[in-house]
Amino acid sequence: MQLENSSSAISTTFAPLRNQAFRSIWTATQISSLGWLVQTTAISWLMATISASDVMVALVQASSTLPAFFLSILAGAIADSFSRRGVMLAGHCLIALASLTLAISVALGFLNPWLILGLGFLAGCGFALNDPAWHASVGDILEKRDIPAAVTLMSVGYNIVRSTGPALGGAILAFFGPLAAFVLAALSDLVPLAAVSRSKWQVRSSSLPRERILTAIQDGLRFTAMSYEIRAAIVRGTLFGVASISILALLPLIVRDHLAGGPITYGALLAAFGVGAFSAGLVNSHLRRILSQDRIIAIASVAGAICCLVLPLTSSVPVAAVALAMGGAGWLLTWTGIDVSVQLSSPRWVVGRTLSTYYALSYGGMAAGSWVWGAIAQNFSLTIAFEAAAVVLLLAAGAAFVLPIELWEGADHEAAEFVPPPLALNVQPRSGPIVITIDYVIGEQHLEAFLECMREQRRAQSRAGARNWTLQRNLRSPTRWRETFRTPTWTDYLRLNQRLTAADKDTGERLAALHGGDLPPEPVLSIEGATGGVRSRGEPIARSSRP
Repeated sequence: MQLENSSSAISTTFAPLRNQAFRSIWTATQISSLGWLVQTTAISWLMATISASDVMVALVQASSTLPAFFLSILAGAIADSFSRRGVMLAGHCLIALASLTLAISVALGFLNPWLILGLGFLAGCGFALNDPAWHASVGDILEKRDIPAAVTLMSVGYNIVRSTGPALGGAILAFFGPLAAFVLAALSDLVPLAAVSRSKWQVRSSSLPRERILTAIQDGLRFTAMSYEIRAAIVRGTLFGVASISILALLPLIVRDHLAGGPITYGALLAAFGVGAFSAGLVNSHLRRILSQDRIIAIASVAGAICCLVLPLTSSVPVAAVALAMGGAGWLLTWTGIDVSVQLSSPRWVVGRTLSTYYALSYGGMAAGSWVWGAIAQNFSLTIAFEAAAVVLLLAAGAAFVLPIELWEGADHEAAEFVPPPLALNVQPRSGPIVITIDYVIGEQHLEAFLECMREQRRAQSRAGARNWTLQRNLRSPTRWRETFRTPTWTDYLRLNQRLTAADKDTGERLAALHGGDLPPEPVLSIEGATGGVRSRGEPIARSSRP
């Protein structure tokens, strides 16, 4: 029975590879990641040899993760507003440009710490642009049931490469020099460009005009802020990122100062980290069947804390490798679980923006953590830095009690069908503001259930774009209630209704069942306008379409 469950878990994990587009891009991404890890290994070791500053060594990790903090939210809005395939191509172009420039600089003998950090930052900009578009595209390419396996595969694939890439990078660095590593990275970055160019997939398009980028960002942030499950995932991910990055950021110092090793040892230990992550990825589907996702993430944080406690206390490479394997397993299980939770909690219209907000804060946490742990190591000691990181990881595990993370695999985030109501006025797309009012008659016996439904209604309408939502009770007829909200324009009203899911519409049906009037509750649409007949925005009030 155990063998059967294990085989089923592995089969489920690899199911998304049956899709040609996903398989092609996934494979190309692994090749590109191999080159990136070879390059990162060479960069980290070079920085440790050309700079005496521990902070500069730790900032190698920060330089490639910091752009995600600054640019991911913008990149998520771009991914939801434009062709995600085109955004992916643009991101990979930036990564290829950074790698090519670094290879040319080394070939010309022009190399200094700030150039390394600057090109790492440029590559990070490419990743910040590509990652939200690629992860959001998974839901376009695959069926919803395959999303958890696909996210796991993306993490597993990277960590398969992580198990060999650093060792390969160390060997190339030791025997052929840094130029060979950087040339290999530059060539590997061309592969995903070709794969994305060849691959095409269906994306549901909207008949409405594209949102302005600033509005799209605001809508994405509003949706994220009003979604408890997404907020919990982001807070947990940020806390984990701040602490767990200490393992990778300070590992060159562990190798240099505690293990007296060289680039081969450094690459081998990074490979151990990757092997642990790869092994965890293979059993992730099985673990999700026997444990809740929240418990898996908490256990993973504890594994990371154990890794942090062991590394500065051992002088044995095998012991350090075992500790790093535990840390790698915790790394994959945490990031996979949080990524899937955010994806499954987000409708397709906003998934790029919710993912990008998550990436921005988690990568920002990693960038800040890299600097903090490097500063502590330089001013105090490596041991103190790792012990402090272990304490934060234990706090991340304890956060499960106050910020539980759930997988909403059964949630229906597909947009419900919406037919615009007939109007007696000739309303233009930018006419507005539009005021929507719905009247209810609620008996005292249904009051508690009605208010509970209204809390859900407010959350659903506001997340979809409603402004100034209010609920009013008639003082002279207490059984009469009025729901009111606004949208800036008629187009925004149409967009709001196209965003409401079938689950959101169920709330409206429950409200209708509680309504005690003779006629069912129907929305009354009005348009605000200045008394002079011209709106303050300079647009005329909608005019009657009747003669």
